[in-house]
Amino acid sequence: MTIQRAHDDILKLILAAEGGTEQIDAAIRAVGAERTAAILADELVNRADLHEIPGPGTAGVDIQLALAFEGGTVHHVVRVGKSAEHEAGRVDAPHATLESDLAELLRSVLGPWRGVEAQTLRIVWHDLENVERLGGTMHVFPVVRRLVRGTTGRHEDLGELSLRNGSDKWGLHFYTPHYDRHFGPLRDRPLKILELGIGGYGNPASGGGSLRMWKRYFPRSVVYGVDVFDKAPLREQRIHTVEGDLSSAEFLESLGRDLGPFDIVIDDASHGNADLIAAFKALFPYVRPGGLYAAEDLQTSYWPGYGGSSKELNSPATSMGFLKALLDGLNHEERELPEGTTASETDLTLTGAHFYPSLAIFEKGVNAEGASASWIPRQQMSYEEMSAVDWGEGLTADKD
Repeated sequence: MTIQRAHDDILKLILAAEGGTEQIDAAIRAVGAERTAAILADELVNRADLHEIPGPGTAGVDIQLALAFEGGTVHHVVRVGKSAEHEAGRVDAPHATLESDLAELLRSVLGPWRGVEAQTLRIVWHDLENVERLGGTMHVFPVVRRLVRGTTGRHEDLGELSLRNGSDKWGLHFYTPHYDRHFGPLRDRPLKILELGIGGYGNPASGGGSLRMWKRYFPRSVVYGVDVFDKAPLREQRIHTVEGDLSSAEFLESLGRDLGPFDIVIDDASHGNADLIAAFKALFPYVRPGGLYAAEDLQTSYWPGYGGSSKELNSPATSMGFLKALLDGLNHEERELPEGTTASETDLTLTGAHFYPSLAIFEKGVNAEGASASWIPRQQMSYEEMSAVDWGEGLTADKD
């Protein structure tokens, strides 16, 4: 199955999970009941963190999924041992069976987290009467509990997800509280997220901690990661990697054109000042209205080795100098622009900017509130001059 097909399938199910029964059933038919069961099993296994449970590595656990759909039953099995895997089919002697309606499970796993939880979910234990077998597989209970937890819409702490998945966004940095403040209101939506920089350098199987963190934090979203090295081994459901040189203007343009628009863009790439500036110029236009653009590791704006400067703090060649200059665009309607110039596209679409240590987050929208009323003086007036003005009835309130 191609990456694009997998992306289309998961997105189709995510969007359908917000709708009614007919819409959900139609999406399952389009994707296929067995494919839908595999997608849901993968999500449940990913959310369960089954590697944290002691025991299954020495005594494996088989959990049978029996999912009803349109008069039939789709069978899928989750196998937990040294690793957690899943596949279509039935197992002869499962330790437990999870029975549910397939459409209802889809809604509870990929639908809005405040939605109704799976009401028909039933757990069948197969070893309660076999004391000897049960005694050797007591960890079946936490395995099942963690799988079921994935249907409850439980929101997880971003800092904890950072540590668990090997991201440096909490600990080496302390970005997660700021991200949670800005990203939190969006985490229940079906988003498209782009992160520049995957980590792990030339090792194809190394890095990707932040991609996995975002996948868990945004349970209804697709996450794209871009790196100069091939990171194909890190691809998994809802995580796609792209190889390319972010210092190339042509490649940056292709990212936006081929993969955008994006709801969130996070620049955690080379941290070179010129690269950060080029990425913002190329990709901010591809952020959706209401979306966010984050630039990390802005401390390099002061480091000459990255093209920064601690002396020329407002130089437009440094990342902070460039980003600070954007702030005047927030008030472009109040400025007297040089003759022959107009507001830039960024001026017209930048609606908010938030700066934190080594991090900046920008809001995208429509910046067209209109200038202040023409009768408001553009020159500061003395109290005597203000007293002489006929402000009109209702306009004599405080003129501080």
